[in-house]
Amino acid sequence: MARPVVVVTRRLPETVERQLAAAFDLRLNATDVPSTAASLAEALREGDGVLCTVTDRLSADVLATSPRRARILANFGVGFNHVDIAAARAHGIVVTNTPGVLTDDTADLAMTLLLATARRAGEGERLVRAGSWSGWRPTQLLGTRVTGKVLGLVGFGRIGRAVAARAQHGFGMTVLAYDPSLPPGAEAAPGVRQCATLEALLSASDFVSLHCPATPETRHLMNAATIAQMRPHAILVNTARGDVIDEAALAVALEQRAIAAAGLDVYEGEPTVHPGLLRLENVVLLPHLGSATAETRRAMGECALANLVAFFSGTEPPNRVA
Repeated sequence: MARPVVVVTRRLPETVERQLAAAFDLRLNATDVPSTAASLAEALREGDGVLCTVTDRLSADVLATSPRRARILANFGVGFNHVDIAAARAHGIVVTNTPGVLTDDTADLAMTLLLATARRAGEGERLVRAGSWSGWRPTQLLGTRVTGKVLGLVGFGRIGRAVAARAQHGFGMTVLAYDPSLPPGAEAAPGVRQCATLEALLSASDFVSLHCPATPETRHLMNAATIAQMRPHAILVNTARGDVIDEAALAVALEQRAIAAAGLDVYEGEPTVHPGLLRLENVVLLPHLGSATAETRRAMGECALANLVAFFSGTEPPNRVA
């Protein structure tokens, strides 16, 4: 009996590709170039399943490809806003993701950005590399202390909770949370105070870290009006999704010092970054490294593999989202 054909849109860790090849008739993207709408349509025609990533824009038009062979999209990542879920359902295409396995690494990176922005590490590293450092002096690159400060978390799912634990137990921070999905009035978690509104959280926090999904309701959640509700000394961190922030408004706020700094790992138009952010010193910019450890990328691949194996064996995929 012929094995199912699975098209993989980007190169994955070698161990994951070997496991996939043992289970399926595998078609790899040898050049690792990002997919176009045309190449995604071809993948849908060629494969029984497609292992896609966050760089693949599976729009309603792409999913309407005819003839189409693919019956499952196994997404390599927890976020799936790049897939038109309504269109996938309408065409009977199953969609899965890889939740849980990237929680710790993304939480670690959120703390990395928080610390790097607070202590002006990006500016300092650039100073040394440029050969412009003249030696220690008492007033050079004075940042802000992290220990004991107030951290506001927008979104309190797996990653938000992991960040809260690191902030509380590692840095003695007071943690606030805003998440409309939480039961009103209760503690979000032990020692974490829930805020009834986003405004209440923003106005009380020294650091704000975003951990909400990308939905129509959260698009530009942080805009000129909401950024203005933050404290002038506050720092904004985003390891969630790029379109949660209006980058143009953030660039203006940072340039005018309406807030102190920002640390970003994700962007509205990845890989393009708003030019206003690129020229500022008070922002740390990372290239979407949230889950970028060898251990987690292997775990994500194995999770996607488990979803594919379950689907093609006729059982429910463990991480089905549509």
